Amino acid sequence: MTDNLTNKWAVLLVAGLAAFLTPFMGSATNIALPTIGQEFALDAVALGWVSTAYLLAAAMFLVPVGRLADIHGRKRFFLYGIALFTAASLFTALAPSAAALLAGRVLQGVGSAMIFGTGVAILTSAFPPGERGRVLGLNVAMTYLGLSVGPFLGGLLTHQWGWRSIFWVIVPLGVIIVTLVLWKIKGEWAEAQGETLDWIGSVTYSLALAALMYGFSALPAWWAAGLTVVGVAGLVIFGFGETKARHPVLDVHLFRVNRVFAFSNLAALINYCATAAVGFLLSLYLQYIKGLDPEQAGLVLIAQPVLQAVFSPLAGRLSDRVEPRLVASAGMAITASGLFLLTFLHGGTPLEFIVFSQMFLGFGFALFSSPNTNAVMSAVEKRLYGVASATLGTMRLTGQTLSMGIAMLTFAVVIGSARITPLNYPAFLRSATIIFIILTILCGIGVLASLVRGNVHGNQE
Repeated sequence: MTDNLTNKWAVLLVAGLAAFLTPFMGSATNIALPTIGQEFALDAVALGWVSTAYLLAAAMFLVPVGRLADIHGRKRFFLYGIALFTAASLFTALAPSAAALLAGRVLQGVGSAMIFGTGVAILTSAFPPGERGRVLGLNVAMTYLGLSVGPFLGGLLTHQWGWRSIFWVIVPLGVIIVTLVLWKIKGEWAEAQGETLDWIGSVTYSLALAALMYGFSALPAWWAAGLTVVGVAGLVIFGFGETKARHPVLDVHLFRVNRVFAFSNLAALINYCATAAVGFLLSLYLQYIKGLDPEQAGLVLIAQPVLQAVFSPLAGRLSDRVEPRLVASAGMAITASGLFLLTFLHGGTPLEFIVFSQMFLGFGFALFSSPNTNAVMSAVEKRLYGVASATLGTMRLTGQTLSMGIAMLTFAVVIGSARITPLNYPAFLRSATIIFIILTILCGIGVLASLVRGNVHGNQE
């Protein structure tokens, strides 16, 4: 995009609103899960699929969409993503059955892939390296603002007007973002224009990732184990094929020669795998075990994202001056401490303890997220911004899906296919303890992955 057409502050506004949109929907939906479960008579595992269907669809399409955006225009695919997400939200609000609800969540996931695969790339394209940490921090703050408002507003909407109202409120916000893109942002970013999409690689990647994530989430069934193995094998075949492709959909060479890119993405994968199920678990805990209504539960759950929203811009700015690996690693260590506290959760745990634990999680996540994003985007050349953004988004969504898979697998083993009722509350609490122990260990491993990534400053373009 030529300089006279670039309005980087308009880009920041639009990207920030989009960054608010999707996490708001996710956190608000988590609060509404018990109400959705009552309407459609869903058990604990089926409730997990209301979240997992969205994450799986988004992860499948992220990397191919990021590559298409690099070739044909990031603004174009960003606009398509917002439009699809808005339309899918309208469809979901009208869902007459659980199957229709899940279909709407899948469509939302595809729209989110277009947003995730382009939003950060557009920001990185519009701002020079010296300003990236600051603007990425602001963008991450909008993500956490969505997470902050989601539980409270989602609980309020669900309590007053039912769960469908959560999806209705997305529609006008989506229309506003589309209008701003068409009105304020002119021109296009497409540094890989003229290159081609590796369709075989794209299909192989999407199907293999879907097999892995779906199979893992359905364990311990024998067919799920087989599907998980097929998924892993498919990703290995995809990686080998990409080394031979003229224009690979994902330049796997980056993972071999670019230490910062490889380990920053690995750290993101582990971090989201260790944290994504927390909101899901605490929402169920507060409403089933503590007997809170959705609005009250939402108020308890805002502590974590509020701290994330407050400290993310500061962490992003700090990563412009201090090596991102140091800031991000400290954040993961603090997050691990918060997860460890939640391993002591029981039926009589005071709400103050839950809020205190969430504050650890929020502060730690704030220190990790924007510096880690800064490291990933600063580690690649301009023509790969879309792929880098999509790869990081894939790590986030894959980690979130694996986190939900850990929760659903534990529920399947400990609770079985039963619905969460007072008779099963002890089994639910045992499941939560097991899950938080696993997540704490994962986050500890992630600290090591974050520390060994190498330095960014001095290597920027």
